[in-house]
Formats: sequence, C-alpha cells, structure tokens
Amino acid sequence: MTSHLDRLLDIAGAPTEAPLVSGDSTALSGLLERRNGFYALESALHVFGEARARDWNETTLWRALYGDATRGHWFFAEDVFGGQFSVTADGVQAWDPETGESEPLANDLEGWAEVLLADYAFWTGQPLAREWQQTRGPLSEGFRLLPKVPFVLGGDYAVENLRAVDAVSAMRIRAGYAHALRNAPDGTRISISY
Repeated sequence: MTSHLDRLLDIAGAPTEAPLVSGDSTALSGLLERRNGFYALESALHVFGEARARDWNETTLWRALYGDATRGHWFFAEDVFGGQFSVTADGVQAWDPETGESEPLANDLEGWAEVLLADYAFWTGQPLAREWQQTRGPLSEGFRLLPKVPFVLGGDYAVENLRAVDAVSAMRIRAGYAHALRNAPDGTRISISY
C-alpha cells in the first residue's frame, strides 16, 4: 500500500538540495533522505531541504520578531501564502504568520501528508498558485504570495489581493500584523505599512 508521503513525493518536483546523508535522527530525516527539499502542487507547497530548514529556523532571520509564538516549533514547509508547517513535541502543526497562532494537524509526517492531500486546495492555496502563475508567470524560488490586505483582516483570497514577495521579507512584514493584532479588541483600526 502506498503511503501518503509516497503520494506527496510522487507529485513533487526535483530536490532543491543535494542528497541528505543518512544517519540524522530528526523527525524529518526520513523524508529529507528521500528528497531533500522540494516544491509540489504547482509550487503551492514548499518543503525545505535540510540546509534551508536550518537557516529558516535561525532566530535572527525572522523568528525573533514573533517573540514566544515560535517557541517549540521547527518549521519545515510552507504554503503558497507563507503559512508555515512545523514539527513540535505535540506533532505537526499549521502556524499562521499573520497571527502567530498554530493549530494541530497530525501526530506525524505521514498524518500531515494525509491531511494535506485530502484538502490541498485549503492547506496549500494551490488554486490561487495556479491562477497566479497562469496570469503572471512562475513564482521565483524562495518567493511566496503575500496578501495586500491581510487575510486575517478580511483580505480576499484572490489574485488581485496578492503580490509575490521573498519569503523572509513576507515573514517580517506579517510579524508586524501579529504584534498589532495581539491583544487588540475587535474593531480596532490597524495601520499597515510595507
């Protein structure tokens, strides 16, 4: 029987990094030994290679801007909007960069792949990734689609509300949203500057 991770790898692109040497003992090592980083679902899903994940999880890159909201997360993938997937002591989580909040998805990577494949349009934004690329060309490696009006503030899930931004800059921008929204009562006016 084919596993859900096998199915995900079957639709994934080429590895984004050199093959990973066996022997690492992380929860992700089995996946990364098979394909060390990749894009899938028309670039809507980006699973980081081992070196990229190490860099991505450095506190000074963007995580420090979120304070304690990233504690305990090891981010290993992102959707087309830069929504993060992480491994924690409690399993795999979906982490929203606009709010800094997470929700449990699965106990392990196999369960994560099952959830993802069951509703990839929702979990990766694949339909908008396709529409964007059909009208504006391919997303460059390392770029994600940032909403002009944040989704958490009612921004539309529409190509007209999106712009391509390098992933690090997008995370830094959204850290400002998360701070502005933290403890803000409903109806508070939020100022957004890029």
